[in-house]
Amino acid sequence: MYFEFGASKLAGKHVLDATFRAYETWSYNCNPHWVDLERTDNISEGTRWPGPKQLNQMGDRYVSAGRGNLCSPEQPNSWIEFNDNPAEKDEDLTTTVRALADGKMSRLTLMLRAKDESDPRAWKRFDNNAELKVWYMHKPGVPSSVGAVPGTGNSRAQCRPAKDPVTVTVDTPKVRARAQTKVQPREGEEKGALQVEFVMERSSTDTTSGSWSTVWTDYKPDRGSWTSDGVMQEAVTTNRADGGLYRFKARTQSHWVYGGKKGDLFSPYSKWCYLRIDSTAPKAPTIHSLLPYKECTTNDCIPRGGPGRPGKFHFSPNAADRDVESYRWRLLTSDADETKTVEAESHQAIVSLKPGLSGTQTLAVEASDLKKDKEGRVRWGPPAEFDFKVGLLDGTTGRWRFNDAGPGSDKTVANDTGEVGARHDVVLRDAGGTGWSTMGRRGAGDYALRLNDNVSDPDKRVGYASTDGVPVNTQDSYTVSAWAYLTDAAANRTVLSAPGEHGSAFTLYYSSALKKWVFNRTDQDRNGATYIRSTATADNPPLKVWTHLTGVFDTQRNGDKSDDTIQLFVNGQPQGKPVVLADEASTYEPWTADRNMMVGRAKVGGDYGDYFMGRVDEVAVWQDALEPPQIREEHRLERKGAPSNELVSHWDATISSGDRVSESPEDPDDPNSTGFPYRRGPLDLSGSGARLTGEDATSLVLDGKNGYASAAGPVVDETGSFTVSARVRLTKSEFAGKTVGYRGLVAGQATPVGKESSWALWVEKVADDTYQWKFGRTAVNSDGKIIATAVAPAEDVIGDKEWDTWVDVTGVFDAGVDFTDDEGDQRFGVARLYVGQFAQQGEDDAGLAKAQQGAGSLTVGRGSAKGTTAHYLPGDLAKLRVWVGAMSQEQVTEQIAEPST
Repeated sequence: MYFEFGASKLAGKHVLDATFRAYETWSYNCNPHWVDLERTDNISEGTRWPGPKQLNQMGDRYVSAGRGNLCSPEQPNSWIEFNDNPAEKDEDLTTTVRALADGKMSRLTLMLRAKDESDPRAWKRFDNNAELKVWYMHKPGVPSSVGAVPGTGNSRAQCRPAKDPVTVTVDTPKVRARAQTKVQPREGEEKGALQVEFVMERSSTDTTSGSWSTVWTDYKPDRGSWTSDGVMQEAVTTNRADGGLYRFKARTQSHWVYGGKKGDLFSPYSKWCYLRIDSTAPKAPTIHSLLPYKECTTNDCIPRGGPGRPGKFHFSPNAADRDVESYRWRLLTSDADETKTVEAESHQAIVSLKPGLSGTQTLAVEASDLKKDKEGRVRWGPPAEFDFKVGLLDGTTGRWRFNDAGPGSDKTVANDTGEVGARHDVVLRDAGGTGWSTMGRRGAGDYALRLNDNVSDPDKRVGYASTDGVPVNTQDSYTVSAWAYLTDAAANRTVLSAPGEHGSAFTLYYSSALKKWVFNRTDQDRNGATYIRSTATADNPPLKVWTHLTGVFDTQRNGDKSDDTIQLFVNGQPQGKPVVLADEASTYEPWTADRNMMVGRAKVGGDYGDYFMGRVDEVAVWQDALEPPQIREEHRLERKGAPSNELVSHWDATISSGDRVSESPEDPDDPNSTGFPYRRGPLDLSGSGARLTGEDATSLVLDGKNGYASAAGPVVDETGSFTVSARVRLTKSEFAGKTVGYRGLVAGQATPVGKESSWALWVEKVADDTYQWKFGRTAVNSDGKIIATAVAPAEDVIGDKEWDTWVDVTGVFDAGVDFTDDEGDQRFGVARLYVGQFAQQGEDDAGLAKAQQGAGSLTVGRGSAKGTTAHYLPGDLAKLRVWVGAMSQEQVTEQIAEPST
């Protein structure tokens, strides 16, 4: 019998001991015989008898049960337990289950067999209710909320980079960190026995160029005491020198006691947080609100205003200061964490700010006397903080998900699920060119609007859809948004437009002349209108990928047309600066479109045209100018609190044969298939070094010298969020002869120029007999020179249990994370690596500074890196899958490591 276990319930646990037990219901006779518990390779749809390869023994038992009163003494049905026998060194059930819990293997498959299968008297029967009992401790996670408290108050702790340290005005700084387990314990589980360790260093010159030495350490709670997951810990340092530059970090310690032994595990450290002690720096200033926002108090934190609604704030010096010359401020709850500076007039300042998101926001303001610190930088005092609550944005005036029907349906109406105002359903026009598609952006079971790409005659590609009534007033601020899957770029292709008598008030479209995505307005509704455009930064966007497009028209909440702007966002990112319409056309007027909104065509010079080809999904409009954080939220396309993702490519070696790795399922017309709609074509095998074979189930076998397989790419818009996962088995014997630094590319997408990979999953030899999984992104310029990288490594090196067995390795690129790194550079996305279901924790986020779109071949088994194309992988591949959308850890677990099927 075979029993297969997943790791979902073991997530975040360090296994101390494990016992497997199976219920024996029958023996051939009353005499005991040896039963072996063997670990084997995994079973799958393609498994054939006699089954997968046996890897190593987990244990054995000399037993007989299940014959009842036929034996004397009686032998009833009985649980047979297997646990490591210290006297038998080949038994390693505990370490194997630990490897499963650590994500070192995709699944654990155990086989019960007679030690001597040639002896029929050794035959037995077991029930299918086997159990795996595990004793564990919680693995520690990197502490969260690490920071230093400025001044003597109880304000929010901050973690700042070396170039901009937190100013602390006392000589005994207070530092904080929240203890964390690696995975949050489930409801009803104990929360761990944790401590937070703090380490502080001082610069020898009190500048960033000095050498660093440890000056203070501490544990909280105190030694011998323990806290649990999520509890904030606080420590006060010993006396530190005024003017000193310090840095500190923290890590979580997890403690265990079991079987008369005890031990500890430690998380990686958090990133360094920098602070400077300066007792003479300006003190925290005073903040007053001048409408509409009001400071939260214990009894009053009522939402006011809304995202994009400007508020005015008055800054004044602390009563102890007389020489404040400047202020700087930022919203701590903003994901971009943008800092702005304003000069003081008579030591005071008034600023106007527009919060980007709803909910409680924290405004932090620091004062400066413009004096310089030891490194010649303007010094800033500790911040004052002002909490206020921002009201909700008025909802969508229209939203169309196009999940109203599936292919073949006679339904021609897509319901409007907007939140504000009257509803305006979308009607599909021209039955030949319009319909419903299973290629829905929100994943399996969702649908989208199909437009014209099934029509062979170009003159008949006139399918479109339109609203019943106007869902947005184009004379006032508005935002329009849609997901587009463009299949043809031979002509202009309109996603959304709002027609008038002669032209369109706005058009969101692909321009074949510019070879870019465009959001435009016309100056007036007239013949010979002037077109004013906000265009995408990059040209030649890839075809047959999902791209999120947003257009924003902003009247700045006033009646002055001279400062009206438009701006295009692609995958949540602004494309250049807002375009001032009056600067581009002196004849500009903010006119109102009075026709139905169009999906898939536009009006140009009095005639309709520019029909779209492909799919359009998740269209939404707002009667307001959305702020960038809100647009990034829309790009996430959350459903039930998690980002939506759509499987857009799936190559499966286990169902393949011949000289190619087929898509799964290969035949969409097969009634037994799921009809996977994205047809990328197979992965074609190289002429040598790659073959489809297997002892019991097919896999792509790569020799590590010449073998690879490839298909035309790209399969996703890599300026947006995506997820890639491979099920791979490494051949250890073939890696032994590789030099340190060798990369074995599991899968990767080439850049348009230069021998690099836009994204790649690989295994790297980091030292002698030491290997590490990695996921990374690389951006290049037009000459192929590297201009930005983001690499997310595994936190542990590859262990013995990871070799010669199947492991799921997943890379996630989240373009919706927009932040400023420690050097002050803007990052537009973050790369993350998962081994099995476990996020690999590092000290820093692997942010990519420049957007990059791949082109050309998508390859498994080899790839491009460091200026060469090779990096062959010694190992086997079962599956390669790519999704549009950044998976959360829960989604990686549910869809990859522990799929519900």
